Amino acid sequence: MGGGDVRMLGSAGARDLQRERTMVIAPISSRIRQSADEKRAVVKFGQRIFSGGLGPDACDFLFGNPQEMPLRGLVEALIRHAEPRDTQWFAYKQYEPVAQEAVARSLTRSRGRPYAAADVAITAGGFGAIAAALLAVLEPEEEVLYPRPGWFNYGVLTRGAGGTPVPVDLVPDSFDLDPGAIAAAISPRTRVVVVNTPHNPTGRIYPRRQLDALARVLAEASARHGKVIYLLADEPYARIVLDGRTHVGPAESYPYTLIAYSYGKTLLAPGERLGWLALGPDMPEPDRVRLREAVTTAQVAHGWGFAGRTLQRALPELEELCIDIAALQSRVRRMVEGLRAAGYEVPMPEGTFYLIPRSPVPDDRAFAARLAEGGVWVLPGSLCDLPGRLRISLTANDAMVERSLPVFARAIREARR
Repeated sequence: MGGGDVRMLGSAGARDLQRERTMVIAPISSRIRQSADEKRAVVKFGQRIFSGGLGPDACDFLFGNPQEMPLRGLVEALIRHAEPRDTQWFAYKQYEPVAQEAVARSLTRSRGRPYAAADVAITAGGFGAIAAALLAVLEPEEEVLYPRPGWFNYGVLTRGAGGTPVPVDLVPDSFDLDPGAIAAAISPRTRVVVVNTPHNPTGRIYPRRQLDALARVLAEASARHGKVIYLLADEPYARIVLDGRTHVGPAESYPYTLIAYSYGKTLLAPGERLGWLALGPDMPEPDRVRLREAVTTAQVAHGWGFAGRTLQRALPELEELCIDIAALQSRVRRMVEGLRAAGYEVPMPEGTFYLIPRSPVPDDRAFAARLAEGGVWVLPGSLCDLPGRLRISLTANDAMVERSLPVFARAIREARR
């Protein structure tokens, strides 16, 4: 129907036709709409803050962005490997073997299991690793169980892979895994259970006994439902452990484990998007062979979710780098002691770079706004399923910590009047 035909309809007919066209054009994917609804509070919070700027003297404890200059070794490795040596230097390539081999060697050395380079997919950060894992194993509408409180993108990535997100509460206050709650949440549609350790935002490192108990739950449920239920171990903080502790890997408890990792935390360069997905070494070989192909195909389906070639070539050097854990430990201890002296209830984390003090008032968003008036910016706990708490990211520098403590002290005194 042309423009003249529309005019012949009259105004009412034209409106009906326009309404019909709008109904066809306007709808978006229901999965994306649900994800947008779920993330709207976090997105609006970030937009509201960063649109106006934090100010030159702000204490930024918000989203884990670096507040100091990048590691020099990172910069030098990127410069060295960005210089082309042949015409194909930036050509299409999924994986650089040197990157896969470096990850496999590191995993074998640190975890006491023989990891194979072929079982390592180099990904565009931790996001890319999780997305590839879910796309590789999920059927439409199958369920992914993930921890609550937890990272606020598990639901988005699950829906993006066509799955159904199912949050499962951690044990209150201790934030331990609750194998009983996970067992109760498993249904015939469950395909993946996510474990994040060390845990964002609580800093909890799950002990072997809890991971073994979870492994028994997953093995029994897999047998009962006649299909493998995968454990997705989200481990971007595996090297950021405090007070001499060690990371405990779920793959050593359960053979059907996929391990997702990001260098964005250890290098404090989250914008560079480098990570990997590794298949558990105790998984039966025929299943690992099928998963290798599935993961690679999933990375293509995800929009070429492979890390850039410069990053992959640099990975063997980047694998040896890490932020100064001793300095982080000192910063954590200083902040915890300062907050406790001011009257805050705050647990000492076992890993990660987050603190989760309890808000002195029930409305954590209102209290975060009060801190912001003094130039101290924290994430309200209600935005990451921790209502009544605050999340403080100590990727901040030491000067920010010192400037913030008087503001924290003043805000809690005012809240108690």
